[in-house]
Amino acid sequence: MERVRLRFAPSPTGPLHIGGARSALFNYLLAKKAGGDFILRIEDTDLERSSRESEENIKESLRWLGIEWNEGIDVGGGFGPYRQTERLDIYRHYVDKLLEAGLAYRCYCSEEELERERKELMERGQLPRYLGKCRNLSCEQEEEYKRQGRKPVIRFRVPENETIVINDLVRGEVTFESSGIGDFVIVKSDGIPTYNFAVVIDDVTMGITHIIRGEEHLSNTPRQVLLYRALQFKEPQFAHISLILGKDRTKMSKRHGSTSVVNYREAGYLPEALVNFLALLGWSPEGEEEIFSMEQLIQQFSLDRVAKNPAVFDMDKLKWINGYYIRQSSVERITDLAIPYLQEAGLLSGEIDAKRYEWLKKMVSAVKNKIACLSEISEHAAVFFPIRVDIVDDEAKVLVQEEQVPEVMRLLVRKLREAGELTPENVKGILKAITKELNLGGKKVFMPIRIALTGRMHGPELHDLIPLIGVNEVVRRIKQSLQLNLD
Repeated sequence: MERVRLRFAPSPTGPLHIGGARSALFNYLLAKKAGGDFILRIEDTDLERSSRESEENIKESLRWLGIEWNEGIDVGGGFGPYRQTERLDIYRHYVDKLLEAGLAYRCYCSEEELERERKELMERGQLPRYLGKCRNLSCEQEEEYKRQGRKPVIRFRVPENETIVINDLVRGEVTFESSGIGDFVIVKSDGIPTYNFAVVIDDVTMGITHIIRGEEHLSNTPRQVLLYRALQFKEPQFAHISLILGKDRTKMSKRHGSTSVVNYREAGYLPEALVNFLALLGWSPEGEEEIFSMEQLIQQFSLDRVAKNPAVFDMDKLKWINGYYIRQSSVERITDLAIPYLQEAGLLSGEIDAKRYEWLKKMVSAVKNKIACLSEISEHAAVFFPIRVDIVDDEAKVLVQEEQVPEVMRLLVRKLREAGELTPENVKGILKAITKELNLGGKKVFMPIRIALTGRMHGPELHDLIPLIGVNEVVRRIKQSLQLNLD
């Protein structure tokens, strides 16, 4: 039985896009489920825009997501090189075969001539395509063009009046007519192969059996199929997955959220959450469950459950999934990930010794159930650090002016001082004792204390906050926020 081999072949012209990450994930899942190979190949023939910096970003983003390749750049393998610019000799071999067989030819048309041809076709309401001016040049005509200094491109000779049928694993049978394609360029005038040609040669020579990619590539597929047939290559199985749209059903862009994987990493999304979310963009599991580990995705993934309709990128759902994984993670992990955000916000500075780290763990434990991504932690954590308490909400101002408030605050401070070491448990007991001794409802006690200590009506539990800020900070905040004498 033929070994299943899939690949992800990005162009290193920028950071890894969220759509590219989903394509990589689907290819990876199918390869692993079949016990096959997942290959990372780099399509860097766009010499002006490609960079090693972008290549490194792509590799780092994939590894951060947990998508590892067992063959390709960095890893090696028996089908390299794995960068297109290192495979030019391979492409030349197949170009020569097409030229010798009369299946390709040199075209000397200038850009001005081609643009004029495109305009004329469009004015007549026809699809722009190359009409074959150089299809049957004589030797004398070619020599004249060479004498003029024209550098030719190489075009593939598209067969006329042929129906191209593609049995897509997602979209079913898709047909194209060759008459609407026109002879297309396979090698540019600088000798660099075009995408449609290079991708066919790469996939064939690397033994790729299945190709999962975005539906924007569907229009390229008939050209590629014609090349497979001209070179008598076995065609792979194609699967074109839907576009990713924003919630307003328009093409995904920065206004719907970040578009690159690194942006989500920097915002504090966990890799397993992003993988889980990406898997659900266009693929649906059999049951109602929406939380999946990578191993569970490998076991359950199949192309027959990939939808033809566009997938909608729902930021609220991503935040919900990420919040779930934050809550499931160890406090040590979230603390380590949170530290850079706290430092960036100016809340944390200097060396973090063992005692400080233990304090941070307790603080993170108090707020990690309230955040959807790690970039939100500074907002929730700020009240645990020395702050100026400003009460700006009108309702809050009214609540701290109630007649019982001074007595509540003085009793709170006295009991905290008497308690010695503060823990969440004994602070809970102190707060409960205050309500009993003063014969007050919980709201009359807890809300003024919360507002006096944080300036807000909502925030962390008081029994988490008070032990971490300590008695002296409690006293300072009450004096500052309420102008109350506690001595």
